[in-house]
Amino acid sequence: EYWLACNEERAAQTRFGAVMCCCGPCAMYRRSALMLLLDQYETQFFRGKPSDFGEDRHLTILMLKAGFRTEYVPDAIAETVVPDKLLPYLRQQLRWARSTYRDTLLGLHLLPCLDRYLTLDVLGQNLGPLLLAISSIAALAQLALTDSVPWWTGLTIVAMTMVRCSVAALRAGELRFLGFALHTPINI
Repeated sequence: EYWLACNEERAAQTRFGAVMCCCGPCAMYRRSALMLLLDQYETQFFRGKPSDFGEDRHLTILMLKAGFRTEYVPDAIAETVVPDKLLPYLRQQLRWARSTYRDTLLGLHLLPCLDRYLTLDVLGQNLGPLLLAISSIAALAQLALTDSVPWWTGLTIVAMTMVRCSVAALRAGELRFLGFALHTPINI
């Protein structure tokens, strides 16, 4: 997941000088830029309430709003702690999803100023999991109401998942990336 997020998503966004989330443990900022935005960063609110999640994505959006470029550096080396059990991993994914949706709303007006590809990319990141969930709910409703198996929906979800994972496996040169297919039920 980290490899895909950095080497695919952020690498592509770098071409436009607008990586949409500079990951907390892997990010570096110019001190002058950070000091300029420190008050806004420290008093992060959402819908009138203090917010204490997604600070890395929030700071990235503040940087972009202030006119700074954000970039991914492929040869940088960084370390972070990742969940090694399912429950902490699921909590992390929920936290990341909340942050993604919240800060996409906060930065939505920025997108047209940045680039059309970036707009499409960010909308896809947000709409993809939503459409996946709606498709799954519709399939379950079809099964419950008509007693017919929604095989077409399931087949489409599996096919799209395998295409994505196969591309990652080819680009990374590692078959283990096919295992990223297990992330689809988490997205649902």
